[in-house]
Parts: sequence; C-alpha cells; structure tokens
Amino acid sequence: MESFDCVVVGGGMVGAASALALAHLGLQVAVVEKYVAEPFSSTQSHDLRVSAISLASQHLLTQLECWPQISQWRSCPYKRLGVWESENSYVEFDATEINTENLGHIIENRVIQLSLWQQMINHKSITLYCPDTLQSIEQFEEHSEVHLSKTTLLAKLIVGADGANSIVRSQAGIGITGWDYQQSAMLINVETVLLQQDITWQQFLPSGPVAFLPLSGQSEQGGYASLVWYDSKEKIKQLSSMSNKQLQQAVFEHFPKRLGAINVIDKAAFPLTRRHANQYQKHRVLLLGDAAHTINPLAGQGVNLGFKDVKALQTVIANAIANSENWYEPAILSRYEKARRADNLLMMTTMDALYASFSHPSSLVKVARNGAFMALNKLPFLNTTVKSKALAYACGL
Repeated sequence: MESFDCVVVGGGMVGAASALALAHLGLQVAVVEKYVAEPFSSTQSHDLRVSAISLASQHLLTQLECWPQISQWRSCPYKRLGVWESENSYVEFDATEINTENLGHIIENRVIQLSLWQQMINHKSITLYCPDTLQSIEQFEEHSEVHLSKTTLLAKLIVGADGANSIVRSQAGIGITGWDYQQSAMLINVETVLLQQDITWQQFLPSGPVAFLPLSGQSEQGGYASLVWYDSKEKIKQLSSMSNKQLQQAVFEHFPKRLGAINVIDKAAFPLTRRHANQYQKHRVLLLGDAAHTINPLAGQGVNLGFKDVKALQTVIANAIANSENWYEPAILSRYEKARRADNLLMMTTMDALYASFSHPSSLVKVARNGAFMALNKLPFLNTTVKSKALAYACGL
C-alpha cells in the first residue's frame, strides 16, 4: 500500500484545486478520479457548463499558476451586472464602483478543470489515480485507508471533493439536510447578433428568472452567450423536447428584448436542489465543494464557494505547519469547518431569501421588491454603500 499525506477523491475543479493547494505546501497528495479530462481545442464549441468566476477565485487560480492558461484558452471578462424585475426597476452594478478592472469572468468548467489538471499532472508531489474509483474508506486512530477498485492507499487526511452525491461523505457517515426547489433550469448556448460581452444580466419573472452570460469569441452573427432559463419542472421538460429552431422562438418570446436575435447551438437541463452536509469534518475526513454544499445557482456562486473552501483548507494547514503543529490531527482539521461553515450557510440562506422573494406571488411584495431596486438607483447614499458592499461580497473581496 502506498502512503500519502492526503488523498483527494474527485478530480473536478474543486478537487484538482485542493490537490494543488496542498501540494504547494509540500504535502504528498494522491488524486482519485473516475474520468480522464479531455484535451482542449480552440475549435471546439463552448461547453454548456460554465461558471461566473469571482475575483477571489481568480486570485486562487493565479496562485495555483492556472490563470495564464485559462486566459490563453477561453474566458470572457464582464464589467457590469444588470438585475431587474420590471424595466423601471433596473439596477446595474459596475466594476468601477469597487475600483476593479472587472467583476469576474465567465469560463467553461472544463477549461478551468483542464488548466488545473495541466498543473496537477506536472507537479512532482501529486500522484494521479485515474481512471479509478473509491470503494470504501476506513478511519483509524493514526491514519485512514482508502480502498480503490485497483489498489489501497494510506493517508493522514482524506478530502472528499467528489460532488453532490459524494461517496466519501456517505462512507464517512455524514448526513445532509436539504430540499428540492420544485423548479429546473435550462442551459442554452446561443449565437447572438447583439454584442453585449461586457455585461451579465438577470431578469426576474413570475415563472422564474432568466439570465444572460457572455461567452468568449465572436461568431459570424456576432457573439456567443450562455442563457439560463428557470421555470417549473414541467415547463423545462417541455422546452427540452423542442428542436433548436422551436426553442429559439420560445427564447425570443420569453426573454427580454435586449437579448436580440439568437441562434440556438446546444441545450441541457437540470433540477434545482439545495444540500448541506451536517458536518464538514469527521475525524480525518474533510468535505469540500459540492460534497459539502450545493446552492441555488441564482447568482452563480457554487464553484466560488468551493474555491473558498480550498483557500481556507490551505490556510489552516499552512498555519499549522508554520506553528509546528501536527496539521493532520482532527482538532487542527476542525478549524477548516469553523472557517467555512458560517460563510457558506450565509450565502446559501441569502440565495434562498432572494429566490423566495422573487417567486412570491403577492402584489405587495412585488411593489416592495421594485421599490427597493428603484431606491438603489435614486438614493445616492444607498447607491454608494449598499451596491458597493454587495458587489465586494459577491466578488469575494
């Protein structure tokens, strides 16, 4: 059996980032992943799965030496964020309000993962077990055993970054709380005639919000974008059965006119759920990313919370090493949960509150919502304080 300081189960964005972050501290890390990441080609179509990467996440990816590769491949910076329900309550946030060059980047998840893998594969302190799968884990007083389909590994720490249906979480006996939102979301990649690549926007409708996320590159028509359409499960199922031409017409009728003419390229749908692990740590097991929390994707904060988990774990272990502590002791590892649980819960609760507010059918609530938006635009004090603080929090600053 090979022995490692840490075994990371899951080689997605958060898992690969955590492996690199720990390897940068001089730890010997194993990464277990079922699927090999496919190579990137600039001629490939945009993937449907994209993320709005915050400035804080960009800083982490820069520290892990992945950002130059992402920039060379594909990413789309945006400087403005528009939010509204009715047209007279439109609110726009701008990067200049927090003295930054942009608010973030829209990047395909696969591009982020591949850039991390490129660094991970070449790192002398990381050993990749792929393709391989976790079968079970056993925790003992001084170490843990990670039983894979092909071998068994010894570890001082196991990091579960294996997604919402985490096997690590299940094997560690950690329960979850959560619910379904009774809605689904459709992702639609489109070509756009109107170029609006420096802004991402979201309109709240009675049936659920619709969102526009700019993508990199220019098409023969104009630009590329990712659209998100939230609606009932029945409606999304109906939309999923449409041809691209039929869906194009449905988008034209449902989305705001500022979108302009579009051509549908690809589509996919998924249900909206919230899950939160009852604990992030059990002895020598830690949960990160979706294994610990899945959030309503309303503001695109999911992977950003995962990257915050990575940064917190790196900081906890780095401080322990600097203070000559046994970083792998459960009492030390518990500092990670203390650092992250409250912040994750705050973001999850905030997204739920927004979701509940904008889905409330009361006309009085609607008036209050739009009144609050108009106040942000018309009252200078609110404009400069509330907007800038909200922006800084969303950007992870």
